[in-house]
Amino acid sequence: MGEEAVEENKTKPEIAADDRAETGRGADAPEGPIGECHAHLFMDGYDYRQAVARHHLEPDESAVRAALASCRDAQVEFLRDGGDHYGVSVLGKQLAPEYGITCITPVFAIHKEGTYGKVVGRSFSDRKEYTALVQEAKKQGADFIKIMTTGIMTFASVGDLTGTPLEKEEIRWMTAIAHDAGLSVMSHTNGAESVIRAAEAGVDSIEHGNFQNQESLAALAEHRVLWVPTTVTVKNLIGCGRFDDAVLQEIYQDVCRKIRIARVLGVQMALGSDAGAYCVHHGTGIRQELESFQSIFPGDESLGKYLRKGEAEIRRRFVPQ
Repeated sequence: MGEEAVEENKTKPEIAADDRAETGRGADAPEGPIGECHAHLFMDGYDYRQAVARHHLEPDESAVRAALASCRDAQVEFLRDGGDHYGVSVLGKQLAPEYGITCITPVFAIHKEGTYGKVVGRSFSDRKEYTALVQEAKKQGADFIKIMTTGIMTFASVGDLTGTPLEKEEIRWMTAIAHDAGLSVMSHTNGAESVIRAAEAGVDSIEHGNFQNQESLAALAEHRVLWVPTTVTVKNLIGCGRFDDAVLQEIYQDVCRKIRIARVLGVQMALGSDAGAYCVHHGTGIRQELESFQSIFPGDESLGKYLRKGEAEIRRRFVPQ
């Protein structure tokens, strides 16, 4: 099925939620302590190059503490970092308890040479090199493995992504090797077909998951894969002047529709903001992500319970026991 199938099957999802004005709060939404299920402590939400320069030689402890303090002030008690190759998330994990936060990390993300992922991790050329990276991450204290299976949005149009996606067989053995090492898999994945590939390959969570369709959402439900949509990575760009606002609005409305459908289909989602990405700041980012869900499901009395279940499932799968 393609995008047309999603639009043709909107009737059932809209019994629970429709395209009403994006205002209002779920009455049972979590207003107290909250979990941030996708963040990058090494980035600051302002300038990626400056952030890299800040941590290039060694992690800047003052910057990491500032990010953690912002999270604490937003009542974040759990943080799942997406990794970096500067040691920032490792330092963050060590410092986080001082701020009342449990922080887990993959240490660094892993991507196939020549594909997207250099910004947050290290690359491999073959299965042997990938296996070595998994073992190295584990040795350095990784709580889970993060893989990159696709590129990112160009924001030029709905559905437009950078790079070449990985094949299903590649994702399958990457996931199997991580699981054999006793580590869950967090998968950076965009695009309907790539989400299907990752879900069928057995990943534990899909991060971002933009540009899905009915079939990919059904695959998430069937294989019980958690979805962390990170909607504010799009929403917060509206009005920034970097991209066409009309395109951003279209992309944001698209993910809102898919989130409504996903919930009806039985997909378990969790809150994560991708804090550190441009215009998404630590602490405030996850509160904005919550507000986004509240606007997608206005007045929904069960939203808080649903989102708490998502965070609990992230913790169950990704926090080492």
